[in-house]
Amino acid sequence: MFDDRSPIYLQIAEQIKNDIVTGALAEDEQVMSTNQYAAFYRINPATAAKGFAQLVDEGVLYKKRGIGMFVSPNARDLLRTGRRDSFFADVVDPMIREAKAIGVPLKDVVQHIRRQIVSADSAPAARHSARHRAPARDGAGSPDAIYGDA
Repeated sequence: MFDDRSPIYLQIAEQIKNDIVTGALAEDEQVMSTNQYAAFYRINPATAAKGFAQLVDEGVLYKKRGIGMFVSPNARDLLRTGRRDSFFADVVDPMIREAKAIGVPLKDVVQHIRRQIVSADSAPAARHSARHRAPARDGAGSPDAIYGDA
């Protein structure tokens, strides 16, 4: 689940952000508590808390005292805007520079992108994960039951 490329708390924050961007976590939806998250992934609760605190600081999650953490109402738009900006700066701009350097005409680049979009649109949709969703409050599901480890 976690790798050695970056601190675990950053990976936690990134996973939750991905679930928000893909729609697996909706606005105002409750996420697992830091203790549930720590128990489920067998990590230190302080590490999970640090990842969640970063998301609160960024405005991605908000706290309801005594209830838990929830996805902020504007979180998906906030994250998509940031990723869109990074996408152009980190992917598109270098691609354009490289295409120019090696003599690939713009029309060929655009044609290739269009083919990839059509191909991606015809592929079956991936099922969204709900691994960061809070267990049902009615006691109907423990994290193990919700995440398929029962």
